[in-house]
Amino acid sequence: MAITFIFFIIIARLLYVQLCWSDELKFKATDQWNREIPVIAPRGLITDRNGVVLAGNIATYSVFLRPNAVVDKEYTATVLGGIFGSDPQEMLKKISGGKVSEVTVARQVDKQYIEKLVAYNLPGVYYSRDNTRSYTYGDALCQVLGFTASDGSGVTGIEKYYNNVLGGKNGEITYSTDIVGIETEDSKVIYREALQGNNIKLTVDIDIQLSAEEAMRAVYLEKQAKAVSCVVLDPQNFDILALVNYPSYDLNDVPRDDTQKLNELTRNGFVSDIYEPGSTFKVITAAANIEEYLRGNQRAFSNSYIFNSSRTRTVDGTKIKCWSSHENGKHTNQTLALALNNSCNPCFTDIALSLGSETFYKYLQNFGFGNVTGIDFSGEALGMLVPQTAVRDCDLARIGFGQTVAVTGVQLACAVAAAVNGGNYYVPHLLKSIVSADGKTVSDNQPLLKTNVISNEASRMLAQMLEGVVKEGSGTRAYIEGYKVGGKTGTAQKYEDGHVAQGKYVSSFVGFFPADNPRYLALVIIDEPQGTYYGSAVAAPVAKQIFEDIIKLKNIQPYI
Repeated sequence: MAITFIFFIIIARLLYVQLCWSDELKFKATDQWNREIPVIAPRGLITDRNGVVLAGNIATYSVFLRPNAVVDKEYTATVLGGIFGSDPQEMLKKISGGKVSEVTVARQVDKQYIEKLVAYNLPGVYYSRDNTRSYTYGDALCQVLGFTASDGSGVTGIEKYYNNVLGGKNGEITYSTDIVGIETEDSKVIYREALQGNNIKLTVDIDIQLSAEEAMRAVYLEKQAKAVSCVVLDPQNFDILALVNYPSYDLNDVPRDDTQKLNELTRNGFVSDIYEPGSTFKVITAAANIEEYLRGNQRAFSNSYIFNSSRTRTVDGTKIKCWSSHENGKHTNQTLALALNNSCNPCFTDIALSLGSETFYKYLQNFGFGNVTGIDFSGEALGMLVPQTAVRDCDLARIGFGQTVAVTGVQLACAVAAAVNGGNYYVPHLLKSIVSADGKTVSDNQPLLKTNVISNEASRMLAQMLEGVVKEGSGTRAYIEGYKVGGKTGTAQKYEDGHVAQGKYVSSFVGFFPADNPRYLALVIIDEPQGTYYGSAVAAPVAKQIFEDIIKLKNIQPYI
């Protein structure tokens, strides 16, 4: 009876092994008698909108060894140490440890090292080709492109966001070995080809990018600023043509050993950081007022309305004043257009309070404030907007001229673009298309209309007023003879721990051209410029320089 029971147990075990465990055992046997050399898939290229390569690949190699297959461990450790600059004793410990079947000796080394290695013909040591990412323009567009890890995967920026597109699929070379890992004489080699990742074509125009980089670097150094940033986009579809953050770093020499420095330099502040916009925000307040007036809202002001000439307003016991004095005559017969020209805070206080929180907040939300734009980039900030249910009159008044609200650069640029392009708010984007390795278009990233913020008529009126700001108002340093440039300056005090930080400002200018049919919009932000800090004096000339370069690059003829 006992023998029969044992017999059935043995039969059951055999059936289990044959039916349930067979696949796993086959895999273990195959793994024991076969060795695989990885074939790393080339990562897809990143190009600008015209096909100029921004991120490519350099052929490099990784070196491995199988401790069980090494014949002379001390000699092998010494040779490897001499070639790759590693500690021979540490390498000997890895070879002699017996705890792992494979050791990585070196990654992403040049061909010259492999030529030296091959000359020694070391048993148990082998190499495979991998790829090292190479960035054509060094530090240009660095916070946007991002960089890769040692295994080739994206760590930051576009490299990370579109890693699945760029990554490809690795292959391998398989050959049979004896039990200690030495290739047998009759070894059969099986090659599985690596599949290259798809290429990505960005909306960026590298010529415009390099122009913007040069202009921003110059003002950063000249004004000894804490940081500077800028975007150039096409208001007709929200293609990002250039995006600059400075200080920057060289993508071919990433400071990986200094975590704090790495985090600071790799952060795309234009998308991820928020700031109080100041007077550039008056564009949005003006847009809301014009649209409401055209809709017949009796609480909105007509374009010919003359605002109260007093340079102060008192709201909830808080005094709001204009930067200018009565003596210069800027508060006489001041219409909305003149209020934009003069950047008069009290006039925009009047508009915000007259429209009321319900109406004004409808526009703030439609223009994307307090929410992400949806740009194809990780880490976008929401900005800060006082909840409508909690907003007081003094808050509403200040929001009207760009205080008590915090935005990202990309939020403000998109909002102004929608305000002057006919009222259409698109989702901003960096991806233009995905292209296969053989040059075929896999997909085109079409502009996505998010909402209509104001009417075409209101947009036309606003753009005309903003052209006046550049012709004869605070933005005259962005004026270009023969070209219709519109824009708005901004100068905002910074706050630290809830209090005004003395002597610390954010200077900015948002401009566009041609004013009657905008194709280029630039937002320039200078954080803590030293000396002169007004946006009109610091940021507007930078935008002018960028626009003048675009005019030359694209051979844009003057309108007269």
